[in-house]
Amino acid sequence: MTNAEGGKRAQYPFDVRHADVWKIALPASVAFITEPLAGLVDITVIGRLGDAGLLGGLVLGALVFDFIFSMAYFLRIGTGGLVAQAVGSRDPRDGLLHAARAIGLGVGTGMLMIVLAVPILWLAGWLLAPDAGVAEALATYFHVRIWSAPFSLVNYALLGWFYGRAAATTGMLLQMIIHGVNIAASIGLVYGLGWGVAGVALGTVLGQVAAAILGLALMARHFGGLRAVLSAIVLAELFDAAALKRMFGLSRDLMIRSIALMGAYAYFAAQGSRMGEVALSANAILLNLLMVVGFFMDGIAQAAEQLTGKAFGANWRPAFDKAYGLSFQWGLVLAIGLGLAWYFGGSHVIGFMTTNAEVRAYALDYLWLAALCALTFMPAFVYDGILIGITLNATMRNGMVASLAVFLVAAFVLQPPLGNLGLWLALHAWFLARGGFYWWALERRRESLFAS
Repeated sequence: MTNAEGGKRAQYPFDVRHADVWKIALPASVAFITEPLAGLVDITVIGRLGDAGLLGGLVLGALVFDFIFSMAYFLRIGTGGLVAQAVGSRDPRDGLLHAARAIGLGVGTGMLMIVLAVPILWLAGWLLAPDAGVAEALATYFHVRIWSAPFSLVNYALLGWFYGRAAATTGMLLQMIIHGVNIAASIGLVYGLGWGVAGVALGTVLGQVAAAILGLALMARHFGGLRAVLSAIVLAELFDAAALKRMFGLSRDLMIRSIALMGAYAYFAAQGSRMGEVALSANAILLNLLMVVGFFMDGIAQAAEQLTGKAFGANWRPAFDKAYGLSFQWGLVLAIGLGLAWYFGGSHVIGFMTTNAEVRAYALDYLWLAALCALTFMPAFVYDGILIGITLNATMRNGMVASLAVFLVAAFVLQPPLGNLGLWLALHAWFLARGGFYWWALERRRESLFAS
């Protein structure tokens, strides 16, 4: 492995300890957990109104935005990996150019989403096939929340920059602003003003706007103010052809990966929708609980991303191996603990989240199977972090597409005879296949990642 001039890459030795993992993982977990908690609050706010149609519309609306925003999620994970490598290679600007490219792309992409709002909503309705009451609530939610698009994508880029620099506490602050404002505004707008689903959507918009403004201000302060930021960005470097080609190559692979990821969840939700409002709502509650566990796991993945990316940028194999091992060690501990907590405490959360007796009973029937996901999806989460850190995005893309095929085949075979049970079993098959592919692919490349 050589540098741009054809010589050997420099090495910058450093060590990785348990404390280094948790210095990133703990604030990242606290931050990430606010996202599904905001979703849980939104579902609870609408769910306690007692109208399954409104709840279904909210669930599908949130899914639509998860899907379309996932296509731009490379702005966070791609930026995070590139910035971590820049830090490891001692870039004096802390990866500023990577972040600036991502912010510009985020603003343009967000504006395009607003322009294409009508056809996006039509396509979502055609694919998800909601009942009339659900479709009306979905449209209301969508037409309000679409205005958050540019701010949401700018926040992706900002979070990538902060987490890539291991500034996990600042990343935590921004995500708590996003979801804290969302939670407070949603409760006030729904129960105080009676705005229903539109109030929940507007709460999300307000949270994204507040975080984008604060994040840009904090980035500018890090470099000594806006003028210093602008002076540090050389246009010739910002639009460097090789750098842009690399960014768009990573973006393409991560976009395909995200589409496959959200495609699996969309298929899961669509099949639930076809089984009726009760199945749709119960599965949505369980999936949101799964997201709570997942975002705790994302804290470990974030630590794996930053530490392995830094090791790759520093060209230091011992640090990479240590980060790899510690990430899996703590990932397993968390997976077992969170799975048990979910299983034994899930009934209380389900009872609080909805007053509909049918939805409660249906969700409880599948609680054990949903809680088991904490263990089966752990390897995929940790490998995601490692592969992002060392920017093996083609490997992530291929693994996600291959595992999606496993999921669809499993669902096709298992759902007709087993119903919702078969759908959940297919989800487990997807998680296991994804982790297995990533392990196999990374082990083949591991020896060639570092040059002495």
